[in-house]
Amino acid sequence: MKVLIVEDDPLHRSYLHEAVRAALPECDMVLEAENGLSGEIEARKSRMEHVIMDLQMSERNGIEAARTIWRERPDTKILFWSNYSDEAYVRGVSRIVPEGATYGYVLKSASDERLKLALRSVFMESQCVIDREVRGIQQKSLGNAHGLSDAEYEILVDVALGLTDKAIAQRKKLSLRSVQNRLQQLYEKLDIYQIPNAQNEGWYNLRMRAVAVALLRKILNTSALERAERELRDFVQS
Repeated sequence: MKVLIVEDDPLHRSYLHEAVRAALPECDMVLEAENGLSGEIEARKSRMEHVIMDLQMSERNGIEAARTIWRERPDTKILFWSNYSDEAYVRGVSRIVPEGATYGYVLKSASDERLKLALRSVFMESQCVIDREVRGIQQKSLGNAHGLSDAEYEILVDVALGLTDKAIAQRKKLSLRSVQNRLQQLYEKLDIYQIPNAQNEGWYNLRMRAVAVALLRKILNTSALERAERELRDFVQS
């Protein structure tokens, strides 16, 4: 059994190495990569089936690296180990997991025993393990009537990228009315509305307000926007 650790902090890599050795006596090789790009390369070269993945890394973050690894080997088991339970990260992970794939999402604040249990559960027993805090964010963002649907989230990202209603409609192959309806639903779920002043004029640009509120609530983050920006460039070039 081989395990690949993808983590940019040397101390965290060392800690994970020790945790793997303690939790998985069946493991005879532990490999390490210092960022998502080198993690992709090592996973491909060594045909890794067990990966521990940090989320926030330079060059390529964990979501992008995991997406590439799963695209090439959908049966790879990945345990995400992160400081972050922001909705942007949780949603980013949820959107890339292949159907039927085994994965875990454990926070770095979890106890040693929790991490070791997650390692055995995901890698040896093929059980998905999600920390309670992360599970709560998943349910709030994906399963709650007040959370954003995937369609509304995609509209929010396009708005953050600066796209017009017409450009969003063209990119998503929607009617202009459909885009405007989704925008209205987005504003309602984010509780964004105009405040009239004495001259009966609105104070807000609702699109910019939506992005600001989404960033403050951690529905969006720079990692999600950087990924979306690259996808937009590929779309425009194609």
